Amino acid sequence: MTAPDASAPPAAPDAAPSGAAVSGDAVSGAASADAVASATVMDLPRRDARDKLLGRTRYTIDRIGAGMLHAAILRAEGPAGRIVKLDLAPARAMPGVRGVVGPRDAPGLHGIGVADHPLFARGHVRHPGEALAAVAADTLEQARAALAVIEVEIAPDPAALTLAEAIAPGARLVHPDWRSYETLAEGGNRRDNIAWEARVDRGEVDAAFARPDVRIVESRYSVGRQSHVPFEPRAAIARWEDGRVHLECSTQAPWTVRRVTATVMGLAPSAVRVTVPPVGGGFGLKFDCTVEPIAAILARRTGRAVALELSRPEEAATCLCRENAEIRIRSAIDPSGAIAAREAEVLMDCGAYGGEQVFLTTMTAHTLGGNYRLGAARLVTKAVYTNTPPNGAFRACNGVYCTFALERHTDEICAELGLDPIAFRRANVVGEGDIGATGQVFRGNVLGDMLDRMEGASAASRAPGAPVGLSGRLPDGRLYGRARTVGTWFVFVGPSSATVHLHDDGSATLVTAGVEIGSGSMAQGLPQIVAAQLGIPPGKVVVRQADTDASGLDMGVGGGRTTVSLGAASLEACAAVRGQLLEAASEMLQTPAEGLVLRGGRVEIAASPGAGVGLPEVVARLQSTRGPVAGHGAFTAPGEPSLPGCAAGHFIEAIDIPVHAVHEAEVAVDPDTGHVEVLAYRAAQDVGLALNPRAVRGQVQGGVVQGLGYALHEEASLDARGAILQTGFETYRIPGALDAPAVETILHEGGPSLGPLGIKGAGEAPILNVPAAIACAVANATGAAVASLPLTPPRLLALMRGRG
Repeated sequence: MTAPDASAPPAAPDAAPSGAAVSGDAVSGAASADAVASATVMDLPRRDARDKLLGRTRYTIDRIGAGMLHAAILRAEGPAGRIVKLDLAPARAMPGVRGVVGPRDAPGLHGIGVADHPLFARGHVRHPGEALAAVAADTLEQARAALAVIEVEIAPDPAALTLAEAIAPGARLVHPDWRSYETLAEGGNRRDNIAWEARVDRGEVDAAFARPDVRIVESRYSVGRQSHVPFEPRAAIARWEDGRVHLECSTQAPWTVRRVTATVMGLAPSAVRVTVPPVGGGFGLKFDCTVEPIAAILARRTGRAVALELSRPEEAATCLCRENAEIRIRSAIDPSGAIAAREAEVLMDCGAYGGEQVFLTTMTAHTLGGNYRLGAARLVTKAVYTNTPPNGAFRACNGVYCTFALERHTDEICAELGLDPIAFRRANVVGEGDIGATGQVFRGNVLGDMLDRMEGASAASRAPGAPVGLSGRLPDGRLYGRARTVGTWFVFVGPSSATVHLHDDGSATLVTAGVEIGSGSMAQGLPQIVAAQLGIPPGKVVVRQADTDASGLDMGVGGGRTTVSLGAASLEACAAVRGQLLEAASEMLQTPAEGLVLRGGRVEIAASPGAGVGLPEVVARLQSTRGPVAGHGAFTAPGEPSLPGCAAGHFIEAIDIPVHAVHEAEVAVDPDTGHVEVLAYRAAQDVGLALNPRAVRGQVQGGVVQGLGYALHEEASLDARGAILQTGFETYRIPGALDAPAVETILHEGGPSLGPLGIKGAGEAPILNVPAAIACAVANATGAAVASLPLTPPRLLALMRGRG
């Protein structure tokens, strides 16, 4: 990240491509929904691209300036132990030190579902890298020197570093006092090292498996951890102002930061203000809130602005990774090829604290139970405590590895029963009127239609020299494999609000708690919605940076929800503004409001193009007669019904907006090295309505590449202490430009959605099927029973030679 060049001229607005809509012409209140949606679709480049490419965008770390104190965190080295001594006094005497804080300064516990997480280790250390204390000093070097003199004595305890160790009979408890924790949600089964258990029981599962005419197939899979690796590390700047703390930070969820900071500090939430500059990547990591409260406590202690930025090794060592997991699936297939019953158990390693994994136990039902019609289902997910660094949310979360396991299991069913895997999928995917694992009813034949479109795309663009079938040899001797997979994810909606102000120059300001994390929703999607509703160009819509003092409650940017939830709230806010404009213009033009239209920055008579009045004049009239022109909107999930009694411990029993995907991969495997090359990749994405097709294709390309890393390269492994080994780009292998194949993207529109204008979130689902498609293609190419990820060359070569 670089500071902006103050001498550089302002960036010119990005020119629109030839033929692209730039005016966002709105339609009258009586116009059809299709006309409104059509006016909103614009194939535009990103408005923030130029500043980001030229280094002018100012992230949180670019705002750390002169006069601020610098903070550093003392962290535990071992995985488990009792804190015998923690003497902070020597650090307070060090040169340049202005403040030292520890457990007594953060009395509250926080968490999701269960309040089990202290800001600093309290009495016991539960994982390597756990925060013990923090120092603020004039320089970072002085802060780190002060950490080195803090006197720490920890009596080691036996540690549970693996899932097997944690759930073994008589295992040492990571949280011996787990019963004392406040439960923040109802229904989860908690016991011993099980932080949370969610389950689904629908239908007569045992009876279905006992039928004499079914074939039973059982499979087991395992996956490692994946690190987010955002280029901007977690960072916060805290100031204590007028008895309140102001946090400027790199987060995806400003209202979560507000709540958690208040909780651990013992403050009223209103005593915390959070503002968020552009965020340099998040991918779910920045739903975490452990950096910001530490900066806040030090700011309160010192009365000075305090900056806390994690180093790259610290970021990697404490990253809340996509969790390692073990998955067991068992299916009963009847003579017609239908799935009579499915049973599954997923063990998720949540690390030392429950965190996001408690919430994510919900998702198993909607991935393992979402692709195919199931006669009966029993799906159990357990978030398991271990003495390892906590895990967290990561793009499409456990849906990525659950889809990998489900699609490999589907191929294993077909192999054992002699069925065509593509035909089996086509016959069994959910469609109109089918019920999901929790009893919700699906609408539309989205997956079936997408499979049909993928069939045509595959036949038209097969890799050069590829065999006709799903496997074979290429002319150069490498092994060829092709596979097609399906996936089901969802848009997490939840409450959002928006306020739109229209000014007397015809521009608009949108105020929300949304954060631009790189997806383009805040920089492009929401301005398009507002522009189309008000009949102005998107360039005249200013999106205010998130500020909890100025905006209403929001659940955060993630889960594909931003354009859906904030878009719906923005539409409602614009409707209020439009109503005011049309009423005033009706008086000015002596024309009924239903005969007026907003377009080109004017209110015009629909029947007489060019006859009308400019928005500045209408706004000026309103300002003088009624006051400033503004509208407010709010949105939350309406709640999709599920079958009562099916789900226990679930935070979401039915998904409001299902999002489907169909992917196909073609790979070549070197039989001598185990190296995998992706020859071709196709992704069909269920988008509802592609608000900005260019932006959606970019999300698909990025999601596929990130998924390739998880499938083939990336693994955050643990050493003998339970600490993450890969703490930098030298040791953690992410895909580079030469690893990224061209992705053929099929945008499938028209699937049912309660989102505004029929849109669905496009950010998460592109990664969902990738590891599944690659693993199934590699299995087809090699004949190996691929059951774990990532498929690094040594691991795949060992598997091919019977040692995996």
